Amino acid sequence: MSRALFSPALLATELALPRPVSRDTEDLENVEGCSPTARVADAKAFRKTSKAACSPYQALPIQGPLVTVDNPGPASDQITHHLTPALPVLEPEDGLRKDLDERIVKVINDYKERLTERTKHHLGYPYNLDFDFSALEGLQRFSINNLGDPFIESNYGVHSREFEIGVLQWFARLWEIDQDEYWGYITNCGTEGNLHGILVGRENLPDGILYASHETHYSVFKAARMYRMDSVKVDTLANGEMDYEHFRTVLAANVKRPAIVNVNCGTTVKGAVDDLDRVLDILWETGYSEDRFFIHVDGALFGMMMPFIKKAPRVSFRKPIGSVSVSGHKFIGAPVPCGVVITRQKYVAALSSDVEYLNSRDATIMGSRNGHAPIYMWFTLTRKGYEGMRKDVERCLRNAHVLKSMLDQAGVKAMLNELSSTVVFERPREEAFVRKWQLACEGEVAHVVVMPNVNMAILEEFVTDLIASRTRHFLQAAMKVASDARAAHSDDSDED
Repeated sequence: MSRALFSPALLATELALPRPVSRDTEDLENVEGCSPTARVADAKAFRKTSKAACSPYQALPIQGPLVTVDNPGPASDQITHHLTPALPVLEPEDGLRKDLDERIVKVINDYKERLTERTKHHLGYPYNLDFDFSALEGLQRFSINNLGDPFIESNYGVHSREFEIGVLQWFARLWEIDQDEYWGYITNCGTEGNLHGILVGRENLPDGILYASHETHYSVFKAARMYRMDSVKVDTLANGEMDYEHFRTVLAANVKRPAIVNVNCGTTVKGAVDDLDRVLDILWETGYSEDRFFIHVDGALFGMMMPFIKKAPRVSFRKPIGSVSVSGHKFIGAPVPCGVVITRQKYVAALSSDVEYLNSRDATIMGSRNGHAPIYMWFTLTRKGYEGMRKDVERCLRNAHVLKSMLDQAGVKAMLNELSSTVVFERPREEAFVRKWQLACEGEVAHVVVMPNVNMAILEEFVTDLIASRTRHFLQAAMKVASDARAAHSDDSDED
């Protein structure tokens, strides 16, 4: 039985979601964008149109040529670039320090007002904005840096390792691994956790092939490029899960080489959860023994939520997985990006090295790490505990179901995976609406991620605004038909 509260037919037809990506083609279809934008044929033309603002580097296009909002164009364009304006560094006028301080205060106060407004309309990205760290404000005057291995103190004494180890112990208990069997650290973000997990797999299985689904977070494939690893993109089912039969097929085709497998615990767009137990069964059935595979679980958001959901599949080190990572600034909430990665101690030796000038060891990605982040996480986990986190999860799931029901009643096609708080719906056509609510869009869909800070009042405002936006869009489309008809038959006079 599908874990999604919708059918594949609804996904592929009524909601116009992309069908599972075929393994026989590399081309991606063009789909309609949020607003009329100009197609820029090449990087040179794009630089010319944006020269007044800045000259950004040219990334490789993902779904078609780069575009800019300055020149309206075909509605089938994919990427809209909103160039970031500069805030010039202020200089004292005639050496008057007081005037400079006043100008700085005004800039910061204006910025705070903008942050307050943007925080009120934040639904598309999975960040918990409901936190209060005012009790920790006095710590910001210290340069807290957790250099190297969290378990071995360096000569640098301004650190927060004791908080970091406490947080790691909390997660070790959550994911069921004994204290003497794990190693981990507080990362600077969820991407770093993925980079570390894949690196541990590669260092222990140097000839391994990385397997990850098409709907896996882009950081996993970034890791494959960084580490020069062979990788295989596995097809996905309509709800965003891995296509397990395709996984079986590509494994069998490469059975002579070890497998490094990324398992998603909540995909980026649809919030789908790959079935870890089924992945393990396929590995064993295909002939892979435990010494020939390494599984990294990307639990960026739902890795924090699933342990508190009754009857949810268990992500646990009691199963033969190699590492798990989550983002700390997502479900827990923090004023800075952060995360956690935990792996088995026996695996980390492959990338550990002693660093003499630190008088410590290092097996991390970044070396220097934000020492404030473990304190934020320790503070929240201590105040809420496991029971408080469970209540947050239940409220988010309940509100996600309410939002889906509201959209259904409003005639907006929507879907919701059973284990998810990510509500996926038809992509709004007004760019201003997308920008206002900071929605994440992909193809023909957008989503709202219901987090602990999202209450009923916010959902009511959002749905009201969405209905008004849709009405404007459809009314403008209808009136355009009439306008085109008038222009085509200008010789005819309207009947009374």
